[in-house]
Amino acid sequence: MEAPGPAPAPRRFTWEEIAQRSARGPPPQERWLVIDRKVYDISRFHRRHPGGSRVISHYAGQDATDPFIAFHPDKALVRKYMSPLLIGELAPDQPSFEPSKNKKLVEDFRELRAAVEKMGLLKPNRTFFMLHLCHILLLDVAAWLTIWYFGSSTVPFLISAVLLGTVQAQAGWLQHDFGHLSVFSESRWNHLVHKFVIGHLKGAPASWWNHLHFQHHAKPNCFRKDPDVNMHPLFFALGKTLSVELGVQKKKFMPYNHQHKYFFIIGPPALVPLYFQWYIFYFVVQRKQWVDLAWMLTFYIRFFLTYLPLLGVKGILGLHLLVRFIESNWFVWVTQMNHIPMHIDYDKNVDWFSTQLQATCNVHQSLFNDWFSGHLNFQIEHHLFPTMPRHNYWKVAPLVKSLCAKHGIEYHCKPLLTAFADIVHSLKDSGELWLDAYLHK
Repeated sequence: MEAPGPAPAPRRFTWEEIAQRSARGPPPQERWLVIDRKVYDISRFHRRHPGGSRVISHYAGQDATDPFIAFHPDKALVRKYMSPLLIGELAPDQPSFEPSKNKKLVEDFRELRAAVEKMGLLKPNRTFFMLHLCHILLLDVAAWLTIWYFGSSTVPFLISAVLLGTVQAQAGWLQHDFGHLSVFSESRWNHLVHKFVIGHLKGAPASWWNHLHFQHHAKPNCFRKDPDVNMHPLFFALGKTLSVELGVQKKKFMPYNHQHKYFFIIGPPALVPLYFQWYIFYFVVQRKQWVDLAWMLTFYIRFFLTYLPLLGVKGILGLHLLVRFIESNWFVWVTQMNHIPMHIDYDKNVDWFSTQLQATCNVHQSLFNDWFSGHLNFQIEHHLFPTMPRHNYWKVAPLVKSLCAKHGIEYHCKPLLTAFADIVHSLKDSGELWLDAYLHK
């Protein structure tokens, strides 16, 4: 019996070859990416990717080592499923990531990541999350008791609406924790409780949130990759570069020079009740997410069964609309204060640390700010370490600041009201840039 021959040598690739497989250009649109110098062909797999087709495709033609580490707690398990996708590795003369990236910054951030893991900052305190869930449930019960005991007159009705609006906002932050796999060590438990919190407590689908939010984290503020900036250019002109480009192209879908004014009409008050509220049902039906739909229906059944006897049909519809209005204002101001005032542009394929720092800013820490924003006042730390439990953000913040200082990167942190005002100021500035380019360039 002949001895088996030597295994064939792995194929070697250059960064130039990999960059050509970014799903752009004429068919066949190949998609390759690199993780730890290994080259993977995701041309077919991207549609089966558990995190969504788009989020992994956003790194086609690029090094995806840092986002892979950031998004996957159980890397050993994931690598088993990656084996059939492996087609080779980088040639020995090729650097471990694109030559255009800051080598020292990439290495320093990876050292920081290793230190974070060694310090145990990725380990959750489940008591923290359990207490947070309990406070949400208590507020939910208090809202019903208010109308049950005091009646449906104006004052108890409004108090109940504020309590329920608070429930929706806080449940939004809690589902965010489970969606990021930050609470349990096993992903399946995070997924299960995520469906309960976002589906039963909020009436929204987990699959919809995953589809949008993971893209946002992969490429924040990158036009055509981050869905959170898809309001450009139909409703708003965002960022200096994109606004000038829009003006030079003589495009005008809205009077952008007034966008800092109409933001108060079509932004915070309207996003949830007039868009999200209805689009989520279209999303789950169109994508056949029947489990998510079932979870959503349990929210509406519970809401109508508990409040219909107390308020009647008109009253319960009015309460629901008012709660969504409160939730919408809370959600938009908190989520946009960290991103709209920051750099918005096309994807320039810079390193992970720079990608997150140029697109995010923080808000000062306080007990109120932590609670009000669900610890998203630590947006920088959250974006760098998306699976980190939120109660540890403040611990890693000094290390992130130190790395920023070492490399001359500005670490933006501001008061809460200043952060709110900067949304309006940035919209005003980008609107004026658009107008100047539209009229004179």
